[in-house]
Amino acid sequence: MSTFEPIAVYRCRQTYRYEAPRQGVFAGGNAGVIEFSPNRNFEEALRDLEGFDRIWVIFEFHLNATWRPKVRPPVAPPGRRIGVFATRSPHRPNRIGLSCVELEAVDGLRLRVRGGDLLDRTPVFDVKPYIPRADAFPDARTGWLEDAVAEEWKVEFTPESLGDIDFITAGGGPDLAGFCRIQLGIDPLSPERKRLSIDPDGCHTIGCRTWRVRFAADETARRIRVLGVRSNYSAEELRPDAPDFYGDKPLHRAFIARR
Repeated sequence: MSTFEPIAVYRCRQTYRYEAPRQGVFAGGNAGVIEFSPNRNFEEALRDLEGFDRIWVIFEFHLNATWRPKVRPPVAPPGRRIGVFATRSPHRPNRIGLSCVELEAVDGLRLRVRGGDLLDRTPVFDVKPYIPRADAFPDARTGWLEDAVAEEWKVEFTPESLGDIDFITAGGGPDLAGFCRIQLGIDPLSPERKRLSIDPDGCHTIGCRTWRVRFAADETARRIRVLGVRSNYSAEELRPDAPDFYGDKPLHRAFIARR
C-alpha cells in the first residue's frame, strides 16, 4: 500500500469550515496561495504550468474527522439524502478533495490562485492542468442533480452592515461578508443547516462564531439584505475579569464602544 504525503499547503484568509464555498465556482473572489515544500526540486516541476488558466488541486479535507454514508447536499431534492459517493461532500471515508481553481501566477514555489473552496492550511497532494478538451463534458448526465432545485438567493449589504463588517475584519475578526455570501446565498432560511433565530420584527439573525448577523429575507424575490452585526457576548461575559476562550473579547468591547 502506498503512503502519500503533502507536497504543498494552501494559504488563504478562510479558516473555518463554514467559510468554505459549496463549490469553487461559487467562491467569488476568494484568493489563495499554494506554497510548495522547498528543497524538493518542485520549482522545475512547476515551470511549464504558466499559461494554463485553470488547474486541478487534489487536497485533504483536514478538518473532517468522520465520514457519512449519506449526506444532504445544499441542492438535494427536498427530504432526500444522497449517497456520499454521488456528491462532492467533504464527509468521505478518505478525506480527499478535488477543486478546479483559476491560476493567476506561478512564482517559484508559489501558485497564486482564485476561486478555490479550500481553507487555510489545507494539505495539497498534487496539482494538474485543466485541459478543456479532456476535462469538459457539458452534455454529460448529472443523475439526481437533474431533479434538484438550487435555491439561490441574492445577498446585499446595507452601508451600516458594511461598516460593522469592515470594523470586525480590520480588527482580525472573521470575514463576515464572505460568510454571508456563502451561508445566505443558498437555502438561507433552513433551520436544519443554519444557526437561525427570528427577531420580534420578523428579521432573522444567523450565528458566526461569537457574532450574530441580522438580515431581512424577501422570499418572493429571493433576496437577502444584511442589516448589521452584533456581539453574541452578554455584558457579563465581556467583563474584564471574564475568561476569553477565543481571544476575541477586546475586539467585541471595541466594537460595542464605537456605537
